[in-house]
Amino acid sequence: MRLIIVEDDPLLLENLKLLLNGEKDITVAGAYSSAEDAMQSLKGVSPDVMLADLGLPGMSGVELIKKAKEYIPELEIMAHTVFEDRENVFSAIKAGASGYILKGSSPREIVEAIHNLYNGGSPMSPKIARKVINEFQDETISEQYILSHREKEVLRCIEEGLTYKEISEKINISPHTVHTHIKNIYEKLQTKGRSEALTKARKKGII
Repeated sequence: MRLIIVEDDPLLLENLKLLLNGEKDITVAGAYSSAEDAMQSLKGVSPDVMLADLGLPGMSGVELIKKAKEYIPELEIMAHTVFEDRENVFSAIKAGASGYILKGSSPREIVEAIHNLYNGGSPMSPKIARKVINEFQDETISEQYILSHREKEVLRCIEEGLTYKEISEKINISPHTVHTHIKNIYEKLQTKGRSEALTKARKKGII
């Protein structure tokens, strides 16, 4: 397989080149310290696999993944990064990365992950795989506890900053019923207060 590496740490870039060139079925066809250099070389190099850092100078690793995937749709891309937060993980995957491995992984883990990716797998460091699983589990939980039409109405009133009394007057129900609806909303969303409920409802697309 023909592989390119995009990594702005010169020592790590050199170490990755040595490691991967030492594998009999891997040819390092290019090694770049910026996304811009990598993009300029893509057409001439025609790689099968790209190992890309996310924290690059200039164009970000996520933007590189998106552009490279648009340019060569069949290119297999693996993020190789220190970032393990939700935003970076899902941004990279949505941009087109099919693998996500954390820096600090052993040389053997990196080599095996690249072979796995090339052969159609989606290798991920255990921490990252757990985040992805948790994300889908959260979505499943939210679908089990769909708010009623009235509860959504009350939640939108809360978002407007209305008091219990103002909500009861606006949607023509008693303050006691408003209180009951809000209690049910918190329970269904598994939240403890107004701010947390609004944040979670926005994240889940309920409001």
